Amino acid sequence: MSSQTTVPFVDLSIQWEQIRHNVMPEIERLFDASAFCLGPWVDEFEKAIASYLEVDHAIAVSSGSAALHLAVIAAGIGPGDKVLVPAHSFIGTLWGVIYQGAVPVFCDVERATGTIDFADAERRLDGDVKAVIPVHLYGQPANMKAALEFSERHGLTMIEDVAQAIGARYNGRPLGSMGSMGCFSFYPGKNLGAAGEGGLIVTQDADLAQRLRALRNHGQTQRYLHEQIGYNYRMDGLQALVLNSKLRHLDDWTDQRKRAAERYREGLKGTPLTLPDVVHGDHVYHLYVVRTDRRDDLRSHLDSRSIQTGLHYPIPLHRQPCLAQVESAQSEFLATEEFAGQGLSLPMFAGITAAQQQQVVDAICSFFEKGER
Repeated sequence: MSSQTTVPFVDLSIQWEQIRHNVMPEIERLFDASAFCLGPWVDEFEKAIASYLEVDHAIAVSSGSAALHLAVIAAGIGPGDKVLVPAHSFIGTLWGVIYQGAVPVFCDVERATGTIDFADAERRLDGDVKAVIPVHLYGQPANMKAALEFSERHGLTMIEDVAQAIGARYNGRPLGSMGSMGCFSFYPGKNLGAAGEGGLIVTQDADLAQRLRALRNHGQTQRYLHEQIGYNYRMDGLQALVLNSKLRHLDDWTDQRKRAAERYREGLKGTPLTLPDVVHGDHVYHLYVVRTDRRDDLRSHLDSRSIQTGLHYPIPLHRQPCLAQVESAQSEFLATEEFAGQGLSLPMFAGITAAQQQQVVDAICSFFEKGER
């Protein structure tokens, strides 16, 4: 088996080859202009991404975690306030809540999608809850019908975590455009990835946008006048340049992911795996996560066949040591635990070939046919 070609979990070099001829001359111009921090390339990217996401305002920042932090601040969340978050997510979802001295209230997730279960959220609601952060996980929307109704009924601010689902839609509307604010990550492996760190906040509210622009830039609305506590969360020009070039390819790359997901579905439909399903709106397949109670054995088997896989997320938020004192962490989260113990992310990226996927499918089928352990 050692002679088999390795199937990478993700291969970003394919994207680079597609944009290299446009990006390299543009980098020369950026360096000539010394436009390293914010500047015209960031302005151009903000305009392009706002149009793509059908929002009035886009504020580029240094990471997805920074975006969520600033959104929590702009929402007026402070010490003692509570914020509903899914227990099954990357920890960056709630850093901003913690930084503000607020209290995350963990909620279980839907068994079908891994996104926040609003029936469970309803049970955890009390008068101190001020906001909810639905996470659009793996590239699929959370139940936005329930999210909008829930937020309106209880007077909560809704901040969408769209780190994994740029380009996905719900009832025709881009994710990120329906809450008070939407937050995106451009970590390199994302569907739209930078050449380093990057993030974005979008909103339809001009006042929020103005405050967010000040908050990311040391709290200043004019140079050296700091009217509020601020942060150095600015996007640099190089990231904006790369992102703007990649944005022109995003729809095509998304279509490639969808076709790859369909190939997996066809190839794996006879196995005991639980395959991802499209439940709420669109799915852009940032990750292709299958589930089995033999996850660890299957992962070892695929590794022996030169197939790389990922785990998202094997230690849920309520079991993270740094969050052990959070009151809601003592609750049971049955669906969350299932995802943590059963989820396996298969290779998925724009440009993955049918032959690479067939190698994955054949290895999975052989595992179940032989009953390997």
